[in-house]
Amino acid sequence: MSENQSNKSSEQWIDLIAKTELPAITSTAKMLDKFSDDDISSLPKLSNAILHDQALSSCILKVANSIQYMGVKKVTTVSRATVILGIHSVKNICLTSKLVDGLLRSKDLNVAVYKRLTRLMSNSFYAGLLAKMMVPDYSDDTQEEVYLAAMMYRIGETAFWSTGGKPTEKLIKAIGLPQDEFAIFSEKELGVSFNELSIGLAQTWNLGELLTKALDNPKSRTVEMQIIYYADQLATFIDCPPDSMEEFNQLLDDIAEIMQVSVKHLRLLIEKTRDQAKKLLHSYGAFALKDLIKPLPTINDFGHGSSTSLAVITKEAAFISAIKQLTALTKSSRDINEFLQTSLKSLVRVFELDRTTFFILADGKKYIKSRFSFDKELKEEEIRALIHLAPEENIVSKMLQNNLPVLIDDARKSKWKKYINREIATLVEDGAIGFVPVKVGDKVIGVIAGQVFDRTKGMTTEDFDNFCYLVEHLNMCLTIILHR
Repeated sequence: MSENQSNKSSEQWIDLIAKTELPAITSTAKMLDKFSDDDISSLPKLSNAILHDQALSSCILKVANSIQYMGVKKVTTVSRATVILGIHSVKNICLTSKLVDGLLRSKDLNVAVYKRLTRLMSNSFYAGLLAKMMVPDYSDDTQEEVYLAAMMYRIGETAFWSTGGKPTEKLIKAIGLPQDEFAIFSEKELGVSFNELSIGLAQTWNLGELLTKALDNPKSRTVEMQIIYYADQLATFIDCPPDSMEEFNQLLDDIAEIMQVSVKHLRLLIEKTRDQAKKLLHSYGAFALKDLIKPLPTINDFGHGSSTSLAVITKEAAFISAIKQLTALTKSSRDINEFLQTSLKSLVRVFELDRTTFFILADGKKYIKSRFSFDKELKEEEIRALIHLAPEENIVSKMLQNNLPVLIDDARKSKWKKYINREIATLVEDGAIGFVPVKVGDKVIGVIAGQVFDRTKGMTTEDFDNFCYLVEHLNMCLTIILHR
C-alpha cells in the first residue's frame, strides 16, 4: 500500500481493500454467492468448488472433525463434511478461513498495528461464536447468520489495520484516546468511518441483510440486533474489562435475561464457547489468535483504567512505563530479585522478545548460569543454561572484559565463529540474542540476555540500543538501593 492513502472517499477505501488488499476474500465471497441456500441442490456443486481450493478443503475437514456429532465417525471427504455441517455453515467456514488467512498474511506491519489487528480478529471470531451461543433454540440457518453478523461487525476497522502503511501508523499513535474521540479522529484522518467501511465491505461481499441492518441501524431493538451488539460487547469486555465490575455484571444480566438462563449457567456457556473458539482457531491454522481468547475476567481485572476497547500500548509508551516502574521501585523495595524480574518482564513486553534471562556470575567468575527467565507470555521459565567464561574466550567473556553489550543477529556469520562455543550456540540456536552486563555500582553481578527465536524477525539496532538503555537504568536503580 502506498504511503499517501489518507482522506480517500468511502468508495475508494472499499475498492482498495476489496480488490487490492483482500482480493481472496472478494473472490471467495463471489464464488459462494453463486450457490443458493437450498442444501439439496447446491451442496454437491459447492463441494466440488471447494475441492479446487486445497486450503479450503483442508479447513472444512478439520472444522468438521473438531465438532463432535453424535454417531458421526471421522469425516474424510469434503462432500460428507458439507452434508454434516450444512450449506450456511460451510459458507461461513469458507469466509472465515479466507478472512483469517488474508488478514494474518499482512506483511511489514508496525508491531502495535499488528497487535491491534490480531486482537480485533480474535475478539471478532469469539463474538461470532458467542452470538451463536445466545440463540440455541433458533434454526441452524439463523444461528449461522447471527454468527456471521457478529464476527464481521468490526470488519471495516480490522481490514483497515491490515493495509499497513503510514495511515495505520498514524492512527495507532492515537489509540489511547477515549473511544468516541478516537472514532472522530480516525474518521477525520481517513475521510470515512470504520462503520461505513464495514457497511461497504458487507455489501460488496454480499454478507447478508442481518449484518447490513446491524451496522446501518445499530439501535434496532429486535432480538437478533441486540444479540449481535451484546456478543460484540461481551467479547470486548472479556478482552479489556471496564473500570466497573457492575457494568460487566449488568451486561451478563442482560444476556442471561434474553437467553432466559441464570447468570451462573451463562458463565458456564461462555467458558464452553471459549474452549470451542480455541479449538476452531486451531482448525483454521490461526495459532496467533488462539491464545488471545481470554477467560472471563475476575475481580482483580477491573478498575485498572480501561481506555479504548482493544487499546494497544505503543512501544514508546511501554518503554516509558518500564522506566517509570523501575524508578518507582527504588522508593518501595530493596529486593534485587524484584528489580531483576520486573526488568526481564518489561524487556519482553517492550521489545516483543521470545525470552529474557538473567544470568548470575558464579564460582569466582568462572561461569554465568541462568537465575530468572521469562517467556513471551511473561511466564517464568525453568531453563538450565550455563556459559563458562574460562579458560577459552567466548563472546560473553569478551563482552565482560570490554564492559560492552553485544548483539548476535546471526550466529552463522563468520565474525562470530571464533567467539561462539557449544553452550552459546545451544542457547542461540536459529535466533538472535543480545547480552548486556548487569552492575551494582562498578561491580558486575551478571548478564541479561534478550532472545528472538526467529532469525528473520531479529532485533533491530535501535531496539537493542533501547534494550541496553533499560538495563543501564536497572543498573542505576540497583546502585541507588545499594547506597541507601
